[in-house]
Amino acid sequence: MTADCLLRAGAGLKPEHQRHILEARPDIGWFEVHAENHMGAGGPPHHFLERVRALYPVSVHGVGLSIGSAGGMASGHLARLKSVVDRYQPFIVSEHLAWSTHDGIFLNDLLPLPYTEATLSLVTRHVDEAQTLLGRRILIENPSTYLRFDEDEMPETDFLRALARRSGCGLLLDVNNVVVSAANHGFDPRSYLATFPVEHVGEIHLAGYAVLGDPEEPLLVDTHDRPVPPEVWDLYHRLITRLGPLPTLIEWDSSVPAWPILAAEVARAEALLRAADEVRVRAA
Repeated sequence: MTADCLLRAGAGLKPEHQRHILEARPDIGWFEVHAENHMGAGGPPHHFLERVRALYPVSVHGVGLSIGSAGGMASGHLARLKSVVDRYQPFIVSEHLAWSTHDGIFLNDLLPLPYTEATLSLVTRHVDEAQTLLGRRILIENPSTYLRFDEDEMPETDFLRALARRSGCGLLLDVNNVVVSAANHGFDPRSYLATFPVEHVGEIHLAGYAVLGDPEEPLLVDTHDRPVPPEVWDLYHRLITRLGPLPTLIEWDSSVPAWPILAAEVARAEALLRAADEVRVRAA
């Protein structure tokens, strides 16, 4: 990772913005792509990404490796991920703490895991397998969750800390996921972040959520379809003031807005990154 990327914010690379990005070459730090969108041999996704990669750094974010699957990760999927990583040489590769396959069936969702020693051993083995094949360290993202397991043996933050220590992986801290899970389970997001193993964080995600159900007991859903809400910005500001700058992505994956709206979100994150860096420099 270059020092420049620490002080820059990025955005998801979307077909809706293809012409503008290639023609205007906006001043943006980097772009993220979902690995699964580029696992074919060719076609328009690769044609677009190859041109963008010649202009900007990219990160690769996986959504289908099923790193928590009890039946093991699909070897074919991992091989295709390696092909994407080798081809585009991203400065970050990341995946989710989740499972999405069972008996050869892909469920097209990021499903939760019980935080037990057995699960920790399983996920650690899978992270080791992925990192060995890819030949590089990956980041694992904290999930947004909508239920808890009776058999949980440890808090999520302890699970992530142990996973990073045992496997050598890094962590992707999604602040929106923290807010969503905190609201759904009734805990304080600031207390969660106070215990998060921030020493292993290599990237931050910011996004928006939807509020569903009874206004008295709402359900928050991690939808990535709207601006970053005020409470996520507030937690993010507190976090990077404490930690210093880290590569930060604005996730906006559906109801994709016009480029100026997305660019304004990215610029806001980048302004906060630079302010946090100035605080760090003054304190040094």
